[in-house]
Amino acid sequence: MSKKESLLVFRLSALGDVAMCVPVIRLLLAQYPFVEITLVTRPFFAPLFEDIPRVNIIGADVKDKHKGILGLWKLSKELQALPVTKVADLHNVLRTKIVSRFMQAIPKKHWKTIDKGRKEKKALVRAENKILKPLKTTHERYADVFKQLGFPIDLSAALPKRSYPIPEEILNENINGNTKKWIGFAPFAAHKSKMYPLELTEKTLALLQQENNYIVLLFGGGKQEVEQLSALSSKYSNVYSVAGKMSFTAELQLISNLDIMLSMDSGNGHLAAAYQVPVVTLWGATHPYAGFAPFLQPASQQLVPDLEKYPLLPTSIYGNKVVEGYEEVMCSIAPETVVTTLTEVLS
Repeated sequence: MSKKESLLVFRLSALGDVAMCVPVIRLLLAQYPFVEITLVTRPFFAPLFEDIPRVNIIGADVKDKHKGILGLWKLSKELQALPVTKVADLHNVLRTKIVSRFMQAIPKKHWKTIDKGRKEKKALVRAENKILKPLKTTHERYADVFKQLGFPIDLSAALPKRSYPIPEEILNENINGNTKKWIGFAPFAAHKSKMYPLELTEKTLALLQQENNYIVLLFGGGKQEVEQLSALSSKYSNVYSVAGKMSFTAELQLISNLDIMLSMDSGNGHLAAAYQVPVVTLWGATHPYAGFAPFLQPASQQLVPDLEKYPLLPTSIYGNKVVEGYEEVMCSIAPETVVTTLTEVLS
């Protein structure tokens, strides 16, 4: 019988990156039943892991209790009190490097850090001498860290599906009990270069209503997004906005009940994939080759702009770089193509 191992794992933010940890951690625990994990992350992300056995959450309150050098020292003291045998830094930022300095009791050979592949990502997005090829996925990079600690993971192994009751917040909506397929649609993203234009979003919704086989649930956050999605949903009988209507926990429960998620290059796609929901992703200035496609989603479900018309794509890893003449790249992904892809996956 293998000796019990207690791993400390760091992944503080952002939402999509934390969500990408979920399938990797589930597979690790399934393949190594003697391992348990303490995950250091933002308290908000805890619901993503609450149903996973042998995962304990330490909330890193980097805006208050654990803010600054003194706060990170306090965090390190809390962590040093744990029976940790090995550490996986899946974040590799200044904060985790500082904590590693404070936690010198753990030998360097038992502390492994993710290689983010910055050099090859830079080659992927540069304008001249671009090397357009698929890079190692973020999930594979996470798995590499655990492999260095002595726990190689088979990322293709099957896992039982995670599902939950439909949240009470939408029990009174017309969608509850409806036998039509449920499509989640998250048209927004952190940067404009990754968002589907409003007019194309409306056309996609109109085409889906014509099909008459689907219920569309609009996801988003923030006051402006909530208002825009509410206005959109009022135009169609089969479209409902759930933005701003439920807690994060309830939103995850709802996502687990979807038949498919249509997402930009954003956290919503990774949330759906964490619950084994098929995902169709629309890419703007970014590209799935950078390694941020949702977990185990095929290339046929990654819709990218016209690369002949926009040969410099991808121009950015995260979508935060604006290139003149590339403001409308998303417009080259036709709503008809989006709908056809959705219907093919659902059928």
